[in-house]
Amino acid sequence: MGFINEIDSYRWNKISAQIYSCTESNVENAISAQQPTINDFMALVSPAAEKYLEPMATLSQKYTRQRFGKTVQLYVPLYLSNACINHCIYCGFNHNNPLKRIILNDQQILEEVKAIKALGGFEHILLVTGESPQQVGVEYLENAINLVKPYFSSISIEVQPLKQQEYERLIQAGLNAVYCYQETYNKERYKVYHPKGLKSDFDRRLDTFDRMGAAKIRKMGLGVLIGLEDWRTDAVFMALHLQYLQKHYWRTKYSISFPRMRPHEGNDFQPNVVITNKQLAQLVFAFRLFDHDIEIALSTRESESFRNNMLSLGITTLSAGSKTDPGGYTASQNVELEQFSVNDNRSPAQILQSIRNNHYEAVWKDWDQALG
Repeated sequence: MGFINEIDSYRWNKISAQIYSCTESNVENAISAQQPTINDFMALVSPAAEKYLEPMATLSQKYTRQRFGKTVQLYVPLYLSNACINHCIYCGFNHNNPLKRIILNDQQILEEVKAIKALGGFEHILLVTGESPQQVGVEYLENAINLVKPYFSSISIEVQPLKQQEYERLIQAGLNAVYCYQETYNKERYKVYHPKGLKSDFDRRLDTFDRMGAAKIRKMGLGVLIGLEDWRTDAVFMALHLQYLQKHYWRTKYSISFPRMRPHEGNDFQPNVVITNKQLAQLVFAFRLFDHDIEIALSTRESESFRNNMLSLGITTLSAGSKTDPGGYTASQNVELEQFSVNDNRSPAQILQSIRNNHYEAVWKDWDQALG
């Protein structure tokens, strides 16, 4: 089974038409709903809801504080490699992009870890690679997890989709969470953005989440890339996917994000869709009203001002001090090696101060392997 068998029962154009036909009355009913349905969620992300951002923000803040308190979790990404076999037309790691490919060795990984630990109290690390199974496969990832495990209480990965047995192997090594972005749920258009490579197989990528769930991963992260297809429709499909996963893998925790496309070296792809800050805020509010327990992350793709404004309105997780190139923490940043250009360039100390200025508390560590 799996969500790949359910998604075909939904039609992109039909869902889109339903979203855009929502009325103010639909939005008001959705805001007042104790347990919003997927139809309510459609109303909350619809154009009709743009007049209701203030009450949505108030409820989003209320539900977030009830569940998470006045806290925000901080994490840091560590890019291990930019080698990639995929040809995603929007990504700096595109196989055709003539950038220098780097795969960090053991010594380089530990040097990066040392530099990261010097930045502050990070206990959550996200290991990131391009998708190159032959060069950075499960053996490489298992070794990397073993190298960083003594220094962090929680280890996540954002890498190529793996087999269930491979996820189980990495969980045994100390893996806590996996992030995998479908990028867009528009199956008919998916191949346009992913013409070659393993990622070009829509069904295989979508099935990744069922393999994670079957492997009993502690937390999985979903996401869509804003800039490819209509963000409202993609959001509804992600909400449907989330509902399915929560039903079938209810022991797993879930996180969502919706990164906006950012410039990168060799970029000649212009976003098909532009989302405003108000609309992105609406998307955050809609998901918080839809699911009070979901973790919602904002990366350094977003600006300092937007992240500051959203801090108390629904966000639970922020990255800080991010470098998106392999070896970026131990050397001056190599723009030509980046996956994307960072928008919030503040240091972790500056972000920490901003969190405190908003009367929030930064959580460096909220879970430990010994308690798992």
